[in-house]
Parts: sequence; C-alpha cells; structure tokens
Amino acid sequence: MLTQLLKSKLHHAVVTETNPEYHGSITIDADLLEASGLLPNEAVTIADCANGNRFETYVILGKRGSGVIGINGAAALLTSIGNRVIVMSYVLVEPHEVRKHKSRVVVCNTFNRVAEIISAPSHL
Repeated sequence: MLTQLLKSKLHHAVVTETNPEYHGSITIDADLLEASGLLPNEAVTIADCANGNRFETYVILGKRGSGVIGINGAAALLTSIGNRVIVMSYVLVEPHEVRKHKSRVVVCNTFNRVAEIISAPSHL
C-alpha cells in the first residue's frame, strides 16, 4: 500500500503573469524551485487563495531571480495577477518510508522570494 504525502509546497506565491494563449503550465522562478525541491515538468496542484479555485498543471523553469509565477494556458482564466497561490506537489511512499519523509514548505514574501523554509515531518 502506498500513501500520498506532500512533497513540496510554495505558500503564498504571488501570481506575476497570466497567459491563456500559452500551451499550459506554471512558470516558476528557478530560485523557488531550488528552495522547494520542485522540478521542471513536475505535476503540481495550485490553490488560488483569492477565489478558491484549484487546478493541476506542470512546472516550467522560470528565470532565476525574476520572482516569476506565471499561470499559463486555460488555468490562466482561473486566477489573476496579484493573487496569492499555493503550489503543491505530492509523492507516493511505502509505509516504511513515512517516518523518514519530510515535506519542504517554502513561504514566499510579496516579491516571491524565500521568506522561510519549513521541513515538516510526516509522522506523529
């Protein structure tokens, strides 16, 4: 049996651009990817804190230091520039891996820079 756990999370990232004409994805600053452990092409769930919309897409590498959080494709219609979003990825683990697993949560400031990094254990 596998358990799905949070792998990585960007908390309160600010949407800097939307492009409904692009073929889909979320563009994320390379600094935020590195800090969170998110990977280019990784599947993510996004929750918009302003309107409650949730959607899934995949990560595209953004320019390092740019602070970019770009929502592309049809998902661009579910958010707006300036909205805060939560970007989450998940991992499947075997029962014996749960005690070793720690998710990485990156809290973003209003400029999409790392304000805090939290390592959260997955056991009681």
